[in-house]
Amino acid sequence: MLAPCFYTDKVSAKPGETVCIFASTEQSPCTLVISRVGRDVTEVARYVDIVIDNHPTPNNADTDGCGWPSAFEFEVGDNWRTGYYDLSLTSPDGASTQHYICVRKSADAKKAKTVLILNTNTYAAYNYWGGANAYANVENLMAGKLDGDASRDGSIAKLSRMRPYAQMLLCQPEITPRLVNGEIRGVDEMVAPGDPAVLKALNLSPYDRSAGFVNNWEHHFAAWAETNAYDIDYLTDHDFEFEADLLNDYNTVLLVGHSEYWSGNARRQVDHFTEEGGNLTVFSGNTCYWKVRWEDDGETMVVHKCRGEENDPLWANSETRTEATHLWSHEAFAAPEAQMTGLSFLYGGYHRLCMCVARGGGAYTVYNDEHWALKGTDLYYGDMIGGELPLIGYENDGCIINFDNNGLPIGSGVGVPTNLEIIAIAPATLAESERSPFPAMIPREETDILSKLAYGKSDEQTIERLMRGHAVMASFKRGNGEVFNAGTTEWAFGLLGLDPFVEKITHNVFERFGV
Repeated sequence: MLAPCFYTDKVSAKPGETVCIFASTEQSPCTLVISRVGRDVTEVARYVDIVIDNHPTPNNADTDGCGWPSAFEFEVGDNWRTGYYDLSLTSPDGASTQHYICVRKSADAKKAKTVLILNTNTYAAYNYWGGANAYANVENLMAGKLDGDASRDGSIAKLSRMRPYAQMLLCQPEITPRLVNGEIRGVDEMVAPGDPAVLKALNLSPYDRSAGFVNNWEHHFAAWAETNAYDIDYLTDHDFEFEADLLNDYNTVLLVGHSEYWSGNARRQVDHFTEEGGNLTVFSGNTCYWKVRWEDDGETMVVHKCRGEENDPLWANSETRTEATHLWSHEAFAAPEAQMTGLSFLYGGYHRLCMCVARGGGAYTVYNDEHWALKGTDLYYGDMIGGELPLIGYENDGCIINFDNNGLPIGSGVGVPTNLEIIAIAPATLAESERSPFPAMIPREETDILSKLAYGKSDEQTIERLMRGHAVMASFKRGNGEVFNAGTTEWAFGLLGLDPFVEKITHNVFERFGV
């Protein structure tokens, strides 16, 4: 069976607004089912007998989009709650494919105190439907036409939003293994995240588990928040390209999971929000790492990554360079991500991912047991939390750590706020050791650039220093606002696992920030 393929003209919409579907299928008519996904999956609309034609897919669909004509339109209902909505299009033979829309509140609706910003820029960066994404030519890699290195050479710097999504990326099955080694590595054992038989059965690419809502970080967080009766509105990071002052009605902003790709428009609004007294809660790792921009009225995401200085046409002119793309930590932007979040992936890295800290405990070690976030947790100096989950895995943010006269870790002030309060830490690394006898699954990439941005030098000794990072849980005051950063992508899995310490810390943060 060949499933129909489709995409939408919008990333988000408010009640009363129309969403357009662009689609192609070999079998018609089709049925479109729209469901809100949170603690429960609630169908809100069903449209039948949608006649759709078959259209060719351009060779450059990944960069320029599909260019298919409009096939159907629907209006967001007045009673549709804010949140993530799954769109499922099914052909007569039962084959289906999915896309999504974020439903926002109307301008005149009463807002919650808190808003979750969905990481849709990160969804777009990892989407490889039609060929490639910001990392590799994934379809040729999966087809066996390219090896890992050659496929990475086929990454693209312009990614069209006007194409369908790779399905395993957007909507993971419940049985999808986490991006964390399940067990501590045994002696002379090569390890990777997930049962090989399950991975083979799902035919997952190396990029499928790094983004997307369904059965992933943001979904698990949303389900936990709704179970605990927290009232939260939804926006997307793409919305900042079209509207100013999006955060004016909120007290607290939430980032969850893998909020990796940020535009200048999004940064400016969130920075202003916190400086003026808003609270930022980061239950994410690798947060705000890559700087992007949207072109073509929000249809094309540009991200040259570490090639920005050479390849981004905005770089040559000093007047446009601030809108160019690279790492947010690049000195040309004077806005490292740690100004916003307190931490950086440059000083963190991977934990329990393949050979990266493969014998790590997957736990935070508590140091500042008197920090407000640990109130009532029954946690003390040296206690470890989350090892059974594991809580620390995949990608984690950190800082350069010093120790004060009381033996407690403090931020060095290098690359991160001087008033950072460190609560807990765990080891992390940006790549697997070159002494490993096994093929590198997490290769060293652009370490000279990363080392120079992190430490001001790119010699061999400094690059080795770069490899010794930490996951860090921390908080700090910024302007009139405050930031709490859990420092890991995996916090939502701690909530899913009902870890009592993760839950209590989350409740403490929400109580302090008025969620």
